Amino acid sequence: MDERSVPIKAAKVSFDVIEELREREGAGVSELATALEMPTSTIHDHLRTLEQQGYLVKEDGEYRVGARFLELGEQARSRKKVYGIARPEVDSLAEETGEHANLLIEEHGLGVFLYKARGADAVNLDTHAGMRVLLQTTALGKTILAYRPREEVEAILDEHGLPEITPNTVTDRDELLDELETIRERGYALDDEERVQGMRCVAAPILSDDQEAIAAVSVSGPRSRMAGERYTEEIPELVLRSANVIEVNMTYS
Repeated sequence: MDERSVPIKAAKVSFDVIEELREREGAGVSELATALEMPTSTIHDHLRTLEQQGYLVKEDGEYRVGARFLELGEQARSRKKVYGIARPEVDSLAEETGEHANLLIEEHGLGVFLYKARGADAVNLDTHAGMRVLLQTTALGKTILAYRPREEVEAILDEHGLPEITPNTVTDRDELLDELETIRERGYALDDEERVQGMRCVAAPILSDDQEAIAAVSVSGPRSRMAGERYTEEIPELVLRSANVIEVNMTYS
């Protein structure tokens, strides 16, 4: 193995601690040590270091992820050209439809929500800026996969697999590849309760000059409102329009 590809153990442990705290929404030293199967003293050293650097806070004997990560996340997001250009369109989509409107990019084979706007009628969802999802579980992610080279898609599927999130999640590779072809033919993707039961989504790609997806934009809402022509015609037309505006502004900005 190339030495440059070997992770630094101490750094990896720190990030494992952060991820575990994020998932648990806070934990004490002993709880983390048990979860990570590491000595309490080791975990304590990492927690204290991260706290001293401002990345964790300690409240009532438990450590939690600190607000300093907001600064890092906002800086990372603001450096994405597509974020600044797409944000007004995503806001308009949410206002016009009354639902959630979303902007997603791909990093390391996963979908990352870059921005979300909430319409007046939008239901409560778990999505938020920075949240990562498996690409094949969302219309946004499937749209990005549809406009990426086949070898890249295969590599992503090899790494992350096709786990079932809901009964409607696509878990068969051939079925997914067929669906990606359909998405390319009609220009947009549908998500029928594939990540969240009761929710549907329509997404369109934001394409580069060489016709590869650099991001995707979508509208998502409850199945009861995302039905009939609204789901198959009205929302797709709005999402495609917004994606086109973003692409043009990306080209000439």
